[in-house]
Amino acid sequence: MMSEIKAKLNDAVKEAMRAKDKSRLSTLRLATAALKQIEVDERIELDDTRVLAILDKMVKQRKDSVEQFTQGGRDDLAQIELAEIDVLKDFLPQAMDEAEIASVIQAAIADTGAQGMKDMGQVMAIVKPQVQGRADMGAVSKKVKELLG
Repeated sequence: MMSEIKAKLNDAVKEAMRAKDKSRLSTLRLATAALKQIEVDERIELDDTRVLAILDKMVKQRKDSVEQFTQGGRDDLAQIELAEIDVLKDFLPQAMDEAEIASVIQAAIADTGAQGMKDMGQVMAIVKPQVQGRADMGAVSKKVKELLG
């Protein structure tokens, strides 16, 4: 079964083509190409979880680029990256707030009976699928360390 998010992406490509929205179309094509590449390389059909992980990674890469462009005084390029982030975020679930993230982490710690840093892997294994695409994994990881430390 095709990923629902992938289907939405493909529909958005068609809409952007009809609307002649070049910047949106180029971002959507980058996303669909990234998904296609993985499907071809690994000979699989991507599911929503994997699609979210890929889109999440693309957003993260663009955030890093924005930071670098801003530091380098290239606001024009930073704006392009920010526009791409906005397009990609349309396909990611609503971002979680701090309290939601903390409660997912607390529940995972309780479920695993985690005692300290040595159990971080177990906790992250439960937390990651629940927050993927909805929270910055770096921040989540930091929060898990904080709560286990």
